Amino acid sequence: MPENAAAPAGPPAAPRRLRADAQRNVTALLEAAKTVFDTTGVDAPAKEITDLAGVGVGTLYRHFPQRSDLVKAVVQSNIDACAAAGPRLRAAHEPAAALAAWLREYTELLGTKRGLASALHSGDPAYEALPGYFLETLTPTLTALLDAAAADGEIRDDVAAKDLMFAIAQLCLPVAGESPGHSARMVGILIDGLSNGPRRQGRTAGQ
Repeated sequence: MPENAAAPAGPPAAPRRLRADAQRNVTALLEAAKTVFDTTGVDAPAKEITDLAGVGVGTLYRHFPQRSDLVKAVVQSNIDACAAAGPRLRAAHEPAAALAAWLREYTELLGTKRGLASALHSGDPAYEALPGYFLETLTPTLTALLDAAAADGEIRDDVAAKDLMFAIAQLCLPVAGESPGHSARMVGILIDGLSNGPRRQGRTAGQ
């Protein structure tokens, strides 16, 4: 090899795995942040989060140097949990019931985080990848639930997962003068509208 030639690049280094105690700290911080964000908002003092997690403020900043890093991690954790609920619900319920239960969890994901939407739309580059992560993670989960319920004859078979996700997101927007439960009631009406029952009754009546 010529003296000045660059050495061939090796395989990319695998991400370092956190030690068990460090991973426990990260998990505790994420769970504490979820709770604090729900009650106080995403601008809550760092000490409120670390006190609940049982770690020092230095530990928080070691793992999440910026507040946006913590917000992003919490959002991704919530998305992952919602996606993981799909297979669990399918194993425990009939297809239509599993779909309805998952859509309620999805509604809760969209509607329960104080100040989260404004943070995500703040223009901070840290959040740029989250919409894509959201769709890439949740669309396959909802597609599987819809396909199973449609194959079982319980819901209409012409509903795309992304369309349904966007529709529920619109229903979760705040409405002046309405109680916090308004979105859940509207989503309940939408879920009822997915049912194949009325279509079957209509065909029967026309025969």
